[in-house]
Amino acid sequence: MNKWIRGTNAAVLSLAVIGIFIVLTIFLNSVKSLQVDLTQSKKFTLSESTENTLKALDKDVHIMSFTSDQTDPFAKRQVVDLVQEYKKRSGKITFDEYDLVKQPSMAKQYEVDPGGTIIVESGTQKKSIGFYSMFLPGQQQGEYQFSGEEKLTQALASLNSKEKHKVYFLSGHQEIPLNQMSVWKSSLEGENYEVAELNLLREGKIPDDAEALFIIGARSDVSDKESDLIKEYLNGKGKLYAALGFDKDMATKWKNIDALLAVYGIKDQHAVAIEPKQSVLFDPLTIIPEYGYHDITKKLSDYNLLTMLTLAVTLNVDMPSADYPSTVIMKTTDKAYGETNIDLLTKNQSKQDAADIKGPLNLGYAVETKDNKPKAVVLGGSTFLTDQTISQQGNRDFAMNSVGWLQEQKEQVTIRPRPGDSIQQAMITGGQASSIFYGTVLLFPILFLLIGGSIWWRRRRG
Repeated sequence: MNKWIRGTNAAVLSLAVIGIFIVLTIFLNSVKSLQVDLTQSKKFTLSESTENTLKALDKDVHIMSFTSDQTDPFAKRQVVDLVQEYKKRSGKITFDEYDLVKQPSMAKQYEVDPGGTIIVESGTQKKSIGFYSMFLPGQQQGEYQFSGEEKLTQALASLNSKEKHKVYFLSGHQEIPLNQMSVWKSSLEGENYEVAELNLLREGKIPDDAEALFIIGARSDVSDKESDLIKEYLNGKGKLYAALGFDKDMATKWKNIDALLAVYGIKDQHAVAIEPKQSVLFDPLTIIPEYGYHDITKKLSDYNLLTMLTLAVTLNVDMPSADYPSTVIMKTTDKAYGETNIDLLTKNQSKQDAADIKGPLNLGYAVETKDNKPKAVVLGGSTFLTDQTISQQGNRDFAMNSVGWLQEQKEQVTIRPRPGDSIQQAMITGGQASSIFYGTVLLFPILFLLIGGSIWWRRRRG
């Protein structure tokens, strides 16, 4: 009788535990907003920018994942997990997965990469994001950063935005070509900018739809006629983004470029910034500037994101312009100096002397109108915008923030890539592998069966 009562109590208790578990599971599943992210990199926690973008969606969006046997399964899992988080938080989003091998017609329709592609579609608008563009290399071998949230949120914001901003990059003066700044160009296009090159010799004027003119790394001067066209454009509503390049003859070459900057009270000192006390990771010609207090740099300072300039040209404002007040946004330490003897610099014989400019040196300015409207961004360096370096530290963030400020895009989406899941590898011998296999598959299960059987047998007899 006692055995029967104990057995009944055990069965009732087991059923109660199962019932509580089922009820709790149903309850937690019904509370969709309840989520605890215990991952180290918080990969299931979306940023405030993403949350705001999802709340602002006013149209249905169809997100599609296209993969094949060439797609890295690890990358696929991360991308799909991310999209699922977006879907959870917005009823406007639907998500489907397609296998390019099994559904080749879909691949042909959207012209996707077999390595993996996300298509974000709404009505007649669509954005394509390659899996490869979401993964950035880390500092150490085997490390990476995942920028999928930024790419996907940018695509959603672009579909939801009704504005397009046309900007032109000046060419014909040995500027850095757009094909060497493809990462920056892609980022701008993701923020609803239409980017095009402009050769004034061929076009004869700055197009009427130009919202900003970019002069990036010009090594030769603009002509007098080009200078007149640019001045006429800037006298109106036009805006300027100038990032100077280095040339050993810059003191004699840049008469017209210097005149354009002088309108804003900014003087190109024709000296190259050198930091003798620079980090051992970089040479003295690679500057890690300090930030001035400004909307462009505030978040960079808050997050301790550094920008790197190589062969940076020093700038200064000797006589501030009443019409165009400017603010320093990048500068060196007081240990730096500006090398004015470029010949010594090119021969790697630079040494501070009385002719050099003493630090701290100014390397970047943000210029406004008298009405506090953004007018120009002038930087002493341009190499940080190239594909080889823009992904390092805060280079890309600074580039996007400065353009966003110039175009008065206060809600610009810039989300830092998060560290990827570490790929752990263990080197073991064949004997160790066999021991692990037989131990986990045979030895431990048999041991647990023997112990469990022994306990059951003893209780049965007792």
